[in-house]
Amino acid sequence: MDLLAQIAILLGVCLSGELLASLLPFSFPSSVIAMLLMLLLLATGVLKLRHVEGVTNFLMQNMAFFFVPLCVNILAYLEIISANMVAILVICFVSTFLTFVTTAFTVRGLMKLTRKKGEPDHE
Repeated sequence: MDLLAQIAILLGVCLSGELLASLLPFSFPSSVIAMLLMLLLLATGVLKLRHVEGVTNFLMQNMAFFFVPLCVNILAYLEIISANMVAILVICFVSTFLTFVTTAFTVRGLMKLTRKKGEPDHE
């Protein structure tokens, strides 16, 4: 499929996510809605992977370029970040630990559920 058409499809899905986010009575990220919408379109077969594969492969291969503006902004706020570095590091370590613990308990619970159903667990 033509590269321009693939970009148009992705743009259409992103704009649809923006529209749906603006219609919701609560705040929800439009990018998440767009990803869920893309998943729904791909899972139902309305949209085939070949329809967007070329442009998505390009974007994935060049993902590092999307982090350049973020890094520049971080440098712009380096004074504020360095003044709060201890708090930022504590938050990072605590949230990482909580993520590990939550993941471990989730996996453990799912393994118990699969054992109850009689399915072999995949350890």
